[in-house]
Amino acid sequence: MRKIDSLLIEYGESHQNGVNKLIHWVCVPLIMFSLIGMLWSIPSQPLIQLVGTDLNGYLSFGTIVLCIAAFYYLRLSFQLFLGMVVIATLIAVGNRWLSEVTENLFLSSLLIFALAWVGQFIGHKIEGKKPSFLKDVQFLLIGPAWLLHFVFNKLGIRY
Repeated sequence: MRKIDSLLIEYGESHQNGVNKLIHWVCVPLIMFSLIGMLWSIPSQPLIQLVGTDLNGYLSFGTIVLCIAAFYYLRLSFQLFLGMVVIATLIAVGNRWLSEVTENLFLSSLLIFALAWVGQFIGHKIEGKKPSFLKDVQFLLIGPAWLLHFVFNKLGIRY
């Protein structure tokens, strides 16, 4: 069995309840988005000086973390990697936009992050099982892939 299959199966074992699944469909993307937003808030001047450009406003610690995560997904599945690149792009564009329309991207992201985690823990309380990442921190990256694999299955895309 491929590593991605065993990780998705193991993650799915603590995500059987319909309400918990629904909560995850909302909260996992919000956590991803807001985490990148908080990282986007870190001043990136040292990065800009190192690279020599701000890449049209997209060079940030958030985009660096998205790239690192993308390589993790690439190790697991090329198709999931491609899907996560699309999602990462949407997250980057969304955070760049939010940084322009909000006075404090960090506080906005922190509020979203905290509320989404409250939702996650409510979902796991309903489920009656602990979150998978308490067993293995890599499950923080498997959650988004777990959601994406449902989309791929629905579209008939092999991953």
